[in-house]
Amino acid sequence: MKIASLALAATLLATASHGALAQDQPVRIGLSGPLTGANAFAGKDNENGVRLALEELNARKIKAGGKTLRFELMSEDDQGDPKSGVNVAQKFADAGVKFVLGPYNSGVAIPASRVYHDAGILMSTVGTSPKITQARYPNVFRIVASDTQVGASMASYAAKALKIRTVGVIDDRTAFGQGIADEFARQARASGLTVAGREFTNDKASDFASILTSFRTKKVDAIFFGGYAPQGAPMARQMKQLGMANVRLLGGDTLCSPEMAKLGGDAVGANVLCAQAGAMLDKQAGGPAFKTRYKGRFGREPDVYAPAFYDQTMFIAKAIQDANSVDAGAVGKVLHSASYTGVAGTYGYDASGNLKQTAVTVYTFKGGQLAPLANY
Repeated sequence: MKIASLALAATLLATASHGALAQDQPVRIGLSGPLTGANAFAGKDNENGVRLALEELNARKIKAGGKTLRFELMSEDDQGDPKSGVNVAQKFADAGVKFVLGPYNSGVAIPASRVYHDAGILMSTVGTSPKITQARYPNVFRIVASDTQVGASMASYAAKALKIRTVGVIDDRTAFGQGIADEFARQARASGLTVAGREFTNDKASDFASILTSFRTKKVDAIFFGGYAPQGAPMARQMKQLGMANVRLLGGDTLCSPEMAKLGGDAVGANVLCAQAGAMLDKQAGGPAFKTRYKGRFGREPDVYAPAFYDQTMFIAKAIQDANSVDAGAVGKVLHSASYTGVAGTYGYDASGNLKQTAVTVYTFKGGQLAPLANY
């Protein structure tokens, strides 16, 4: 009798446990980014931001539709390549992913956004090209400032604070690089600067001597580079080698990375300035605590966009709770109508999926670390 009772109790316990697990609803969150290659440091940083958010959300055991949600991260390497990014988007659609953080690169985000739209997946990108949101897909969101805002801020700072008069412009021929260089050049001219020339390279290049020598001959005060840190850092080194130490190297958010100092060494200092979408993290109420949690979890400081990826993941989770649904369409409607204060600022989106309000911060480098100079 005692054995039978124990067996019955074990059966009831197993049934109850199975019932509890059955009430859990898995919610797959996709991460699309360059997890290999020259920009892998950025892709992993973005992934870490999402991972930290999901771990904290799972610890809270949030609910929607009467079920406890269990968030699962599905991370895929899009290699920063448009074709690979489209393949990743289709893989996510086939796997039943409802929400995607990324892509990181504008050139990947533009074609991938159509796949996500057609599949009913909500996409949140840090791609800054204005073209990403021009299609006005209802579930495509840009979680940082656009090239228009970042490029204009850097040009304004160059003219007003740095008193630069002549500037050369280089882009890496990616959608991001061309876009932000276009915006910088347009605003630079509007601010009274002379654009001495427009040159281009590519996102795999490492030798910029010919282009830099051309700009040295034109006696430019600064060079704006529309591209990424793996090219920006050797460009700074070569400027120093060519006797252009007094020529400022300007750029957008992709140069606002510890990777610049890591790769550029003593050639990256006060001569390098960049404009990054977002307010100064250390000045935000939740910024320092986030940095502590991030470093405690991953053993390193967050890079450029980990805070934004973390915040948007948290905003999506809040929208799921508010919609009481994991349907991407329902969640997207909440994101358009609500606002959320995260560790890096406040998020709220217009009808096109752009932030209604955003800040841009201009930084330089001191002792290998980013140092803020001004807010716009």
